[in-house]
Amino acid sequence: MEYAEADYYYGDGEDEEEEGGNGTACAWQADWEASFALLPALYALVFVLGLAGNALVLLTVWRGPKAKRRSADAYIGNLALADLAFVATLPLWAAYTALRFHWPFGAALCKLSSYLVLLNMDARNRTLCDLRLGGAERAAAALSLGSTALGFAAPLLLMAVCYCCVGRAVRRHLRPRGAEAAARRRLLRLIAALVGVFAGCWLPFHLLKSLFVLAAVGLLELPCALLGLISRLHPYATCLAYLNSCLNPLLYAFLDGRFRAQAEVMGTAALMNSAGDKDFFSP
Repeated sequence: MEYAEADYYYGDGEDEEEEGGNGTACAWQADWEASFALLPALYALVFVLGLAGNALVLLTVWRGPKAKRRSADAYIGNLALADLAFVATLPLWAAYTALRFHWPFGAALCKLSSYLVLLNMDARNRTLCDLRLGGAERAAAALSLGSTALGFAAPLLLMAVCYCCVGRAVRRHLRPRGAEAAARRRLLRLIAALVGVFAGCWLPFHLLKSLFVLAAVGLLELPCALLGLISRLHPYATCLAYLNSCLNPLLYAFLDGRFRAQAEVMGTAALMNSAGDKDFFSP
């Protein structure tokens, strides 16, 4: 399966011609040789870190004492599960990139992998599953921009509004020096960090995609050199977006003292299990 003629696509190293916002043809030389080696290595790194980190999060949340679970633990566990399902597909994307953007795994696996990407908040329009849009550029552009609005901008705005509302409620109802208030504030800082990292990882991807699409349909005039730069940067912006899936466990480790304590208990239990004490780690 080759790349699709939809939205925009990674080049094949040859001269490409695109219509700029001013209606003139743009041509640039795309050099992908470094990307064919670097991107698979980055995907592999995200896979290893994401697999280990999110598996640890799931074990820590689900094997911890049920009586001590917080309402936020369900959110943390579900997020880790979605990230874990996504990073499991990264070896496929790494192979796809190493094979110069050729998908050899069949349409069914392509659709499943793409669904898991969408499940992980990557609501993008570009597909690798032999989608042929032909001349429906404006419809494709509308779908692409709509996916950015509904899959990134709207959730980010909603999360920011909810975080502000929760923060106001905490300041209003909890005592400034109370232990419970301090715990709630630490949890709010963690949520704010999750939202911030999500925005920082995904914003470049959606920004580059939107700029390219707006220029392609003539709604935005961009220099040809800038269009070429956007095309070259897009795979790396995609990689940065995927990096979000392995950063969340690090945020839990640095910002959530309770998570660290539970992880330490899990580590101690694992060591005792290896020494023969099987009852210590029983659920």
